[in-house]
Amino acid sequence: MSGIRIRAEAKDGITSVRSLITHPMESGLRKDSETDEPIPAQFIQELVCKWKDEVVLRAHWTGGVSKDPYLAFRFRGGEPGDPLEISWTDNLGQSASETTTIR
Repeated sequence: MSGIRIRAEAKDGITSVRSLITHPMESGLRKDSETDEPIPAQFIQELVCKWKDEVVLRAHWTGGVSKDPYLAFRFRGGEPGDPLEISWTDNLGQSASETTTIR
C-alpha cells in the first residue's frame, strides 16, 4: 500500500530533504460514488525524520493533508554518507519506514 521515496543532499552544512509518501490520506468526509457509503478515515497521524538516530523533524498530521503527500524541508547538519530515516504511523495503526543515505 505505502511507499516512501526520499532524496537528501548535504551542502555547506545544510541538508535538503525531499520525500514523496504513497498513502490514501482519507479524511472520512467523502462518500463512495458507487455505494454512497462514507469512506472511512485513514490518514498519517505522525511522521518522524531521523538523522543518525536524532529526530530532526516530527510532524502531526490530520485528514486535511492530500493523498500521496510531498514533504520538503532542510536542517542543519548532515554529511554525505550519513543515514536518514523517515517513518510514519496512521490513525489505523499502520506504519512504514524508509532509510536513505545523504548525498
